[in-house]
Amino acid sequence: MNKKTVKDIDVKGKKVLVRCDFNVPYNEDRVITDNRRIVAALPTIKYLIENECKVILCSHLGRPKGEVKPEFSLNIVAEELSKLLGKEVKLAKDVVGPDAKNLAANLQSGEVMLLENVRYEAGEEKNDEELSKAFASLAEIFVNDAFGTAHRAHSSTTGVASYLPAVSGFLIEKELNFLGTALENPERPFMAILGGKKVSDKIGVINALLEKVDVLMIGGAMAYTFFKSMGYNVGNSICELDKVDLAKELMEKAKAKGVKFMLPVDTKVGKDYAPDTESKVVKYTEIPDGWEGFDIGTETIEIYSKELQNAKTVIWNGPVGLFEFDQFAVGTNSIAKALADVPAVKIIGGGDSAAAVEKAGLAEKFTHISTGGGASLEFLEGKKLPGIEALQNLND
Repeated sequence: MNKKTVKDIDVKGKKVLVRCDFNVPYNEDRVITDNRRIVAALPTIKYLIENECKVILCSHLGRPKGEVKPEFSLNIVAEELSKLLGKEVKLAKDVVGPDAKNLAANLQSGEVMLLENVRYEAGEEKNDEELSKAFASLAEIFVNDAFGTAHRAHSSTTGVASYLPAVSGFLIEKELNFLGTALENPERPFMAILGGKKVSDKIGVINALLEKVDVLMIGGAMAYTFFKSMGYNVGNSICELDKVDLAKELMEKAKAKGVKFMLPVDTKVGKDYAPDTESKVVKYTEIPDGWEGFDIGTETIEIYSKELQNAKTVIWNGPVGLFEFDQFAVGTNSIAKALADVPAVKIIGGGDSAAAVEKAGLAEKFTHISTGGGASLEFLEGKKLPGIEALQNLND
């Protein structure tokens, strides 16, 4: 992934369009509840300001599906950015309309503006050529720093790169460095922890990782499909009956590859999907009818934690339990704590596992927390990401 970054080209005094990932969570009062993605974009933005660029930022927020909907306006992002940068970030009233064009035309060196939500434009998610050209007409250089949308071929991520010199920002550079090195040249033992609901969501990742890791630990609801494939009762637990044969095949592949494939030996089950439901820990072979598995059990926590002490590289994608409910967050929090103290390269693959580590207050103990859930998953699978492919190569 030898892609050019903003440091590899002359940006001084240029008008630069930067695709960021400002798709941040906010509450019903439109107050941002987690500004990590905005903070992650600051190094690139500050570098451009220092180089006297005229900086035009763009991003999506939510899913307005080609319509202008005030609840998806980026005004809350412009306010937060203004605070973080200590200077005004002007918000255009439209995406590529008269106001955006006017603000861009009058932008001075070192000034920053933000286009309205790119998904207000119906052509954005269709990678519409005219919209891509309209984005390109606003600037002289395109910088993609939105790893979270790098797996999507949209106008503001790939289309615009056909019409402007296109390079990566520091966030994408960092993502590619950490994820790329972990996959291509990991220090061993190389371990992966995979959680989440469905085996089907992680087939590609499991297959790809079985070619590279020494140890693969399974947690989350997808463990129950593996239990089912071994002939055990899983009660009311989430289980993909159509993936039972595949689960068997994956375990056989691990054996053939000499990968230590670890499944929970006990599980915390609950009566109902509710935070205060009755719960108990049972062996994985003894899940009772009418109960649902929601977390890994105490013995599994001990076994997994002990195994992780030997790791030199760890990738973790997906919580190992229903961490949204406190009584079923024990497994995820315990693994996070155990991993926090391991002297290894530790990468969190975005999404819910990143949220869990943040919630546990352990984020600073990890080497890298990816900002892109879907993008990091596809990267781990070995898929080409359109938003990265569209950028200039170092030898171009």
